[in-house]
Amino acid sequence: MDKVVASAAAAVADIPSGATLAVGGFGLCGIPSVLIEAILEAGVTDLEAISNNCGVDEWGLGRLLFAKRLRRMVSSYVGENKEFARQFLTGELEVELNPQGTLAERMRAGGSGIAAFFTATGGGTQVAEGGLPWRYAADGSIALASPPKETRMFPDEQGDGREYVLETALKADFGLVRAWKGDRHGNLVYRDSARNFNPLAAMCGRVTIAEVEHLVEPGEIGPDDVHTPGVYVQRVVELTPEQAADKRIEKRTVTPR
Repeated sequence: MDKVVASAAAAVADIPSGATLAVGGFGLCGIPSVLIEAILEAGVTDLEAISNNCGVDEWGLGRLLFAKRLRRMVSSYVGENKEFARQFLTGELEVELNPQGTLAERMRAGGSGIAAFFTATGGGTQVAEGGLPWRYAADGSIALASPPKETRMFPDEQGDGREYVLETALKADFGLVRAWKGDRHGNLVYRDSARNFNPLAAMCGRVTIAEVEHLVEPGEIGPDDVHTPGVYVQRVVELTPEQAADKRIEKRTVTPR
């Protein structure tokens, strides 16, 4: 039952090239930066990442992006990363953009054993009709576009028909998350907004690795306080105080003195 691994390097040692990773975090808040760095140092490549965004230039998933380790991204926001935009527009990176709530529910469905679900989000747009660029060619033409999705009419609150779009679940080979507190059995607690996509990434990973800022003994986390049950987590990495304190800010807005 003790799931603690000696180091981040040991925790990610069996992640192969070509693997799919579900990565927690929102912007730079709650990202598993130590595990990402360990994957970078391991040298694996041709990775697909499922994450809200791709970090920023040179931090978070941006570290893997700059090193050309990412083949494909499934995400909902990419606006803070210039290298991401460059690789996408030049055909070096494949990108499947999702409405943010749809991405979250696809990840949750993957961890809940739900194959697919209908949502009104995206109905009547290219999300449903297909044709969104997934990968560009070097000349700027669309090399790969999103396929059309199944749609169905369901009654709305007024009893009128409304188009709903069928979205499939997302599952990853590995889930990477960061928690504020975790015990040796893998039960996790996130702090405030750092929870964000972390519980969803933990659910949809077949093997989930959690880096925790504070490691405690089993029983020290009350059952009602657990955000991610240990059944979803296979490996736990305890961070050093220095690693736990290394939390970067995307943008600073300050008042001049």
